[in-house]
Amino acid sequence: MIRADGGTLLVIAGAFVLAALTALLLTPFAGRLATAAGAIDRPGAMRRVHQRPLPRGGGLAVAFAFVVAGLVALGASASLSLSVDLFDITPLELIGIFGGSVAAAGLGFVDDRFQLRARWQLLMQVGLALAAIGAGLLVDAINNPVGRGVIEFSTPFAVAFTVFWIVGMINSINWIDGLDGLSSGVALIAAVTLGVISLTDAIDQPAVTVLCAALAGALAGFLPWNFHPARIFIGSAGTYFVGYALAVLSIAGTAKVAVALLVLGVPIIDTFWIIVRRLLAGQPPFAADRGHVHHRLLDLGLSHRGAVLTIYALCLVLAALSLVLSGSGQLYAFVGIVLGAGVLLFVSTRREGGALEAESYDSAAAGEGADAPPNGPST
Repeated sequence: MIRADGGTLLVIAGAFVLAALTALLLTPFAGRLATAAGAIDRPGAMRRVHQRPLPRGGGLAVAFAFVVAGLVALGASASLSLSVDLFDITPLELIGIFGGSVAAAGLGFVDDRFQLRARWQLLMQVGLALAAIGAGLLVDAINNPVGRGVIEFSTPFAVAFTVFWIVGMINSINWIDGLDGLSSGVALIAAVTLGVISLTDAIDQPAVTVLCAALAGALAGFLPWNFHPARIFIGSAGTYFVGYALAVLSIAGTAKVAVALLVLGVPIIDTFWIIVRRLLAGQPPFAADRGHVHHRLLDLGLSHRGAVLTIYALCLVLAALSLVLSGSGQLYAFVGIVLGAGVLLFVSTRREGGALEAESYDSAAAGEGADAPPNGPST
């Protein structure tokens, strides 16, 4: 059951609105900054949608809006003695959330500008994960999928799992970033769902909900600039930041990994099966091709917006499942969806003869482009 008094709802709504307005107003300036810095997405040989260069710095505005709105909302709550308290997030965890978010956006923008090689991108992502662990953001237990209670992890395994979780989340958001507004909308749905879950009696983390509201608002304010036809791309600055923020918010205080797995099922499953298919085909796991789910939808004849809205709908269904299922039920649902999606992707790949089409960027064919690490021709 979800319980929230008027003070809590006021802070949550305020965080969302402030973040949305901030992102909406700052996105054009972020685009100008990206243009001046040379962080430009240029149409490749296979690009079908955008025929002119577009800036890739939108993620800077999204990250700034999140940090500002989150700090203002939590600060106002404390100073006005509203019902949202910081008891469910320690000060060190807040440093990890906000500081890591700024670092993620900054490192991603470096990649936007210089198109770094895969090894450097992976190194940066692992560094972000280790910094989060140092701030106490650690997955040290998960719900028992076959019984009651939780399964506690040893410290080495908890560290390894958390690194895998954060790095995997960053790449999942990055690899789904192949159509205008796709990664932004998917992350918006995920942020709202995590926020709602955090208000339930079972978790009771209103401060996490406030931060999720700030993240959702920042994405909502950016989306009008990014939805097809996009005027600016979120870039690696955005996908690094969004992936990191969703990862740490899902483990802050009480691990909500199963919830995040389900609500972000589309990008996570897409990433998993793309890597499996490439390995089975004898290709490097980060080789470029048109096997992503959004490419499949376009190949089926859906329009650009139609493909994006279809994936939105799938994410909304998964979000609804995450709200009505228990911890073990969420894990079972996720495993079932992974297997079902794997069969569908395998069949569709077999029909095409398993051909891998070369691209200038992993996701350039459909618009947003070049945000999947390792990305670009440098891999």
